[in-house]
Amino acid sequence: MMHTFIESVLNSFNWLFSMLCFNIPWYQNYFWGLLSISLFVWCLELLFPWRKQQNAFRKDFWLDAFYMFFNFFLFSIFISGFYKIIQQIYIHLGGNNTSFTLLNLKQFSTTTQLIIFFILNDFVQWFTHKMLHRFDFLWRFHQIHHSVKEMGFAAHLRYHWMENILYKPLKTLVVMWLGGFEPEQAYIIHFITISIGHLNHANLNITWGPFKYVFNNPVMHLYHHAYHLPESKKRGVNFGISLSLWDYLFNTYYLPKPNKNLEIGFKGDTQIPSSFWKQLWVGFTEKQ
Repeated sequence: MMHTFIESVLNSFNWLFSMLCFNIPWYQNYFWGLLSISLFVWCLELLFPWRKQQNAFRKDFWLDAFYMFFNFFLFSIFISGFYKIIQQIYIHLGGNNTSFTLLNLKQFSTTTQLIIFFILNDFVQWFTHKMLHRFDFLWRFHQIHHSVKEMGFAAHLRYHWMENILYKPLKTLVVMWLGGFEPEQAYIIHFITISIGHLNHANLNITWGPFKYVFNNPVMHLYHHAYHLPESKKRGVNFGISLSLWDYLFNTYYLPKPNKNLEIGFKGDTQIPSSFWKQLWVGFTEKQ
């Protein structure tokens, strides 16, 4: 087990180093891809700001920027060993048997594989996101994301490291249920979801017109972060990650008229420490 853990961590570190050195094809290079998408969406914010009074380097801009790379790469390296062990245990228990597979993607075309992977992956994230609001012990970690007081693209990946522990096992199970593998071109889906997530948190007035019933958008997602919500929806609204579809299907949407100056946060958000290192420990006591 220890050998598996160490080997996986080293492989993940080498993977990151290879991306930094451009030794991985550009279309699979998540480090420079994330940086490029971030710069592009930030430029959109500067050129077409919805909240014109908001500074280019908004409140907690650099904190959120650090969170992006911490959550997407640094912490992922550390926990990769644990997920490799879980995967091996799953296979040992018969998880590689077709009886454990709910849907074998290999039987479909590449395009169909990507669409199914995207939809199922997004539903798992929507459901997990809803649980983060539904249960108090999960909310204590998720409140880090909702402590953002000025929205911008980098807020997308500002979340407590415990959310990686919650999200990734479920996403790993989805992959296993789909025949034990991601589609070969899954990097396309990953870059699409990063782009949509950045846009959803950006200082932009985008609704996608009639497609708002399918895709999430920054106007809709701003209400997810609203400080004041109707009593009937006090546990949260608009949980969609890439797709708004789930919120309309399960009646968790809330979208009154667009309000660019909407107050965001939550009651008690002033108790969240401003330091990244202190935020690492938020959620482990009843106080937060």
